[in-house]
Amino acid sequence: MRRFAAFACLAVLAAGATACGSSGTPPAKSAPGQKDKVAASVIAIVDVAPIYLGKQKGFFDQQNIDLTLSTSQGGAAIVPAVVSGQVQIGFSNMTSLLLAASKGLPVKVVCNGVASTGVADKDYSAVLVKAGSPVHTAADLAGKTVAVNTLKNIGDTTVRASVRKAGGDPKAVRFVELAFPDMLAALQAGRVDAIWEVEPFVTAALGTGARMVAANYVDTAPNLTVATYFASVALTKANPDLVKRFVAAMNQSLQYADAHPDEVRQALGTYTKITPDVAAKLILPKWPTGINRQSVQTLADLAVGDGLMDKAPDLNALLP
Repeated sequence: MRRFAAFACLAVLAAGATACGSSGTPPAKSAPGQKDKVAASVIAIVDVAPIYLGKQKGFFDQQNIDLTLSTSQGGAAIVPAVVSGQVQIGFSNMTSLLLAASKGLPVKVVCNGVASTGVADKDYSAVLVKAGSPVHTAADLAGKTVAVNTLKNIGDTTVRASVRKAGGDPKAVRFVELAFPDMLAALQAGRVDAIWEVEPFVTAALGTGARMVAANYVDTAPNLTVATYFASVALTKANPDLVKRFVAAMNQSLQYADAHPDEVRQALGTYTKITPDVAAKLILPKWPTGINRQSVQTLADLAVGDGLMDKAPDLNALLP
């Protein structure tokens, strides 16, 4: 139901209506002496550690922003929440944003979110199978069922890229939608043949004997820009100063997280159920402030090639 509601909201918004529980009007500017209230929707995964760490460190307070964080399953649900005005800032993988922009939805990337490490055996994203699986390479995934957190998104797009790179048939892979925390149980029970996970779930799965068969982010593009923070076009036009201050705080948070991995691992326990011993073993992503535009173009080209959209959106309009 949640996914149906998200796409129903997208359809309404694409038609130009202001629905889905909000007027779609940007928040009014705060009164003098008061902080601007900003609601941001993210996903409870390692990727967003910088925004939690930045809130703890007071980086947003320093920019006169009172930041409230909430979580969702994926970018497909966060996009309509931002466009409709339910929240001011969202965190989404680039494929969701490319699809939204291709449908004419008024979204605007404001700053980087997270990037792949670019190292195949040391990335925070992986395709995994259980011990004893006949799947040994990404090419073997043809004809198999793979779990991703949301369909027609960066997960299945990059898994197909791995299969294609390994010489397999990407069109022969079957995808099913499962939340990241539910994937390992489905794999162990044999309901799926493989799972696409990101940290902290990669390390947890490997700890049970699961085996990595592909580093899908690395296979897709060097130093892939995986996800970004974004706002509605309406907000960027109505309150550009607020957006500017959010970006300043977010960039400070990204830089701090990249330079202080131990503090990142500690912060994970504040918004996930990950234990300190597991946190210590995690492979952390990269958190550059710059967006790798070429990698975003690659994602756009793949989305068109896989039939997710007819035409890639204007990246100059979507990206900062």
